[in-house]
Formats: sequence, structure tokens, C-alpha cells
Amino acid sequence: MRAGGWLMWPILACSVVATALVIERALTLRRSRIMPEDLVSRIWQLHRQGKLGADQIEEIREGSPLGRMLAAGLVNLSHSREVMKEALSDAGRHVVADLERYLNALGTIAAVSPLLGLLGTVVGMIKMFTVITSAGVGNPALLAGGIATALLTTAAGLFVAIPTLLCHRFFEGKVDRLAIEMEAQALRLVEVMKGEREDAGES
Repeated sequence: MRAGGWLMWPILACSVVATALVIERALTLRRSRIMPEDLVSRIWQLHRQGKLGADQIEEIREGSPLGRMLAAGLVNLSHSREVMKEALSDAGRHVVADLERYLNALGTIAAVSPLLGLLGTVVGMIKMFTVITSAGVGNPALLAGGIATALLTTAAGLFVAIPTLLCHRFFEGKVDRLAIEMEAQALRLVEVMKGEREDAGES
């Protein structure tokens, strides 16, 4: 830290924040937490048994992000298929936005960290040329200080940026996959609930 100069501190802060965000997103974006197994089937069973009341819908909403999305459709179960789909779509956008929380911050850290390293390189080069101007090139120890500042900050910035960028891309892809799967579950809910009601009406 001492050899890299004062710019090592903001780079270190970026690494700490990035680590905290990666851990938080890794815990939050677990598939088992986002999309409980057989949730649509459980809702269907409650509906068939006549137990799908307001309390059960609220419990489904509080249980998971997918449940929050499906509950928006269940509230509109008495309306048309189109109204139910629109409610699911609106809720889905909010759920996906919540899943994407902090991803912009990770992307920002991935972009800023190498720039901080580059700034450290510039500062180190300025320091080195200042030494050359005042003391000449006869003192290698003084020149080495500027070179060390330039190289250490660049390396530290890249060391933070590369894994942060990889994690950012990974979480973005995971959110996209979860969004597609949740949309499929929402459409399945509409088909199951509305299909059953329409078949019952025809019979």
C-alpha cells in the first residue's frame, strides 16, 4: 500500500465493496430462493381444494420473488386472461428490477478500478520525471519509487476489475435466465387456471 501511493486506498475500497456485492448477489440469486420447486402445482392444488384465499395468496407473495409475481396474477383471477397476463407482466418487471439490484454498481467498479490504476500509472510517471528533472538519472532508488507506484496501482486496478467484471457478467446472465423461467411459470399459471375455468364452463 505504501509503495503504491494514495491511489491504492480507493482501489482497496473498490475491492471491498465489490466483494460484499458479489457475496450478497450470490446469496440472493440462488434459484431455490427465487423459484421454489412446484410452486404453480401447489397453487393449483390449493385452487382445486377451494383453499386459495387472500391469506394463502399473501403467503405466496411473501415466500419468494416468483411468488410475488404469481400473486399479482392470482389477485386478478376473476378477470380475463388478458388482465391476468398484464398483471403478471407488470409484477415481473418489478421482480426482475429487484433481481438486478447492485449489478450496475458492480459494473461501475469493474470500469472504474482500471482507470484508478491508470491514474496511478500517470502519477508514478510524473513522480519519476520530476525526480529526473531535479536529481538526474544517477539515483536509481529514487526512480524506482515512481516506477513502483506506476506498476503497483495498474496491477491492483486490474486485479480488482477482472474478477468484478466476470462476476457482473455472470450475474447478468443468471438474472436473464431466471427472468425467462419465471415468465414461463407465469404463463403456465395462466393456462392452468384459465384453462380449467374455461373447460368447466364448456362442460
